[in-house]
Amino acid sequence: MKILGIESSGLVASAAIVAGDILVSEFTVNNKQTHSQTLLPMIDQAVAMSGIGLEELDGIAVSAGPGSFTGLRIGSSTAKGMALALGKPVVPVPTLEGLAYRLAYADGIICPLMDARRNQVYTGIYRFGEDGVLECIWGQTAADISEVIQRVNELGEKVHYLGDGTAVYSEVLQKETNIVFDIVPLHLNRQSAASIAALGAVYLQQGKGIDAKEHVPVYLRQSQAERERAKRLSENSAKTDGGKLG
Repeated sequence: MKILGIESSGLVASAAIVAGDILVSEFTVNNKQTHSQTLLPMIDQAVAMSGIGLEELDGIAVSAGPGSFTGLRIGSSTAKGMALALGKPVVPVPTLEGLAYRLAYADGIICPLMDARRNQVYTGIYRFGEDGVLECIWGQTAADISEVIQRVNELGEKVHYLGDGTAVYSEVLQKETNIVFDIVPLHLNRQSAASIAALGAVYLQQGKGIDAKEHVPVYLRQSQAERERAKRLSENSAKTDGGKLG
């Protein structure tokens, strides 16, 4: 099975080709350039260097969210456009599952942390069964960092933290986690298209591929612009109601 993986949910932009049990090519950057600048050239390079033609792909796996609203839109629109043109299925891979899959067969539990601002993280809690299957203990959500640590502590197992949230919340992780834990080293700590492609291949075999037209990103919460608009509408409504009462 040949899968193109696309990852643009956070600061990292990444594209990879997986064929069977081989990672054929992968390009990853974390250089603060916008994904609109980097993603398509990286996909072109990943495909060209792999020697696998686009028509040979069985599907296109994409990090489906949560994450950066702009990054998710860029990745999703790229995957959908390519899949429609090629007549291939899209395989949506939840971002936190893709991140956790980087630590396949790790002992204990895995807790990805993506900085969601406002003292929150996008997170979930996972473990790997003896057969290597990724098991979900707490499905991906947006939560306060202290709530996440409390849940981890209650499980009482060794935990591996990873993701860009580990740098933002390092101090509170050190202070509040009262079980054995580690923060995953840099070469495994961020999102990876290879992980998205590998897990996407598993999900495609499980029948989780969808028509490109059906794919929409998973945001989990409103964007800042949507929150500000809702706030303005609420304030305007309150002023109007106040005027009527007067």
